[in-house]
Amino acid sequence: MGQALVCSKARDGGSVLSDFRTSGCLKTLFPHGSNDRLTGVFLNTAGGITGGDRLNFHAAAGENSRLCLTTQAAERIYRAQPGEVGHVENHLTVAPGARLDWLPQETILFDHGALDRSLTIDMATDSRLLAVESLILGRSAMGETLSATHLRDRIRIRRDDDLIFADTLRLDTGTLPDLPRTAMLNGAGAMTSVIFAAPEAEAHLAPVRDLMPDTGGVSLIRPGLLFARILARDSFVLRQSLIPVLTHLNGANLPRTWMI
Repeated sequence: MGQALVCSKARDGGSVLSDFRTSGCLKTLFPHGSNDRLTGVFLNTAGGITGGDRLNFHAAAGENSRLCLTTQAAERIYRAQPGEVGHVENHLTVAPGARLDWLPQETILFDHGALDRSLTIDMATDSRLLAVESLILGRSAMGETLSATHLRDRIRIRRDDDLIFADTLRLDTGTLPDLPRTAMLNGAGAMTSVIFAAPEAEAHLAPVRDLMPDTGGVSLIRPGLLFARILARDSFVLRQSLIPVLTHLNGANLPRTWMI
């Protein structure tokens, strides 16, 4: 079990911590970095998630501040006992004039893993969001394949209370045999979704499209909302395409935990 709350505020031309609480297995570190943003690195001291675990993470970028959140390492979804599911709830708020960069590293789904996860984001009209969620279906270097699993992953984004983005991914034992099909994952063992919501999102469409591999695509799905999805053979190949995209949209190098 674990809970965490991280909030930022603007001060003296930069961003600083305004509220912070943690309990249980969720911890957050604040390494020194650029003064224009507050960077938080959160970690799960339990070492992974299994059936029955419950994690809740709340973050808020206060007015005119910038908050960047990442993870110390990839999150692992371990084998669960029958009927047990791990639950993760992430809730982000981006105030007027603020920016929040949600940059967790990959989620690795082990065979017989079970996870129910949600990411809910509330934004203002002139706020900005960069978010990524990556999923690895077993560790290919270890020869792992998935024969049974349960995954329900939901993303909901609201701008001034209007729903502007909704995406739901569901995998279970019955759908795993369909994943190699062309209309599904076409044999890919890794996938990522990248969302950039900002008034200037359209200006990034062409540059990001130039960075897309043959197994990726990007679209401006509505004014001020850019969405990209990339498939890859494994996490190493995925990062070769993903890191340049995130670096461009981040406007700076990614947090150092991504490079370790």
